[in-house]
Amino acid sequence: MIKMIALDLDNTLLNSQKEISPANERALKRLHESGIKVVLCTGRPINAIGHYIDQLDLHQPDDFTITFNGGLVVNNQTKQPLYAQGTTKADLQAVYDYLRSQGLPMDVLDFDRVYELTELGPARYKGTVKNIEFVDTTMADLPGAEHPFAKAVLATEPAKVTQAKAQVPAAVTAKLRVVQSQPHILEFLPLGVNKMVGLNHLLAHFGWQAAELMTFGDADNDLEMIIGAGDGVVMANGLPAVKAVADHLTTSNDEDGVADYLTKTFVKELQ
Repeated sequence: MIKMIALDLDNTLLNSQKEISPANERALKRLHESGIKVVLCTGRPINAIGHYIDQLDLHQPDDFTITFNGGLVVNNQTKQPLYAQGTTKADLQAVYDYLRSQGLPMDVLDFDRVYELTELGPARYKGTVKNIEFVDTTMADLPGAEHPFAKAVLATEPAKVTQAKAQVPAAVTAKLRVVQSQPHILEFLPLGVNKMVGLNHLLAHFGWQAAELMTFGDADNDLEMIIGAGDGVVMANGLPAVKAVADHLTTSNDEDGVADYLTKTFVKELQ
């Protein structure tokens, strides 16, 4: 029996206009009202997706969101973390050295804001993520010591992202996990962090098993939660490697793929 539905946002729950369609909204609200947990799973901070949480009315005392690709599990009401795992400035140095050598930009996120490294030139991340503070700074001036960072991001033209991903040096992958979350975004995450890690902490909080979890995704950063769930569902627009590990496929994010699959699966609840 499925007790929790976890959903990636971009190119999964959201259509190409970055909207939750009326059909997806209706299906998820009705399932949430029936007692099934609906959990948004994203690389973004919670402040940047508050309007989606509001749209789905995910404001019960035991509603949570997975942010930073599994690095933070946060309560929607209190904003208190259930689980958090970050990385350090020292570990991000290898990313900085690599991107600087390639003439590419870099943004660094802690759990509260985005630091845009001005010496590496303008990035496209500010145009992607809303409702979070951006701070212009340099690598030298980033908070140091034990200050926790959620991730680093390369946000630029898709062709440059593809090339950069193929050439990431071992000095980076020895310290950080590299995933592509959107065509124009490459993310550098703490080792051991992925969406399924965050979901496992949330399942344990409720005393549930992975077999009781349904997940929806499309990209590299959804892979583990597609594999790990009792029912991992991938969109028609998903990457081939992610489709290959899916339990089921559904229609695309522009065809209400989430609602389409939920309607077929939860026939009684959505009649």
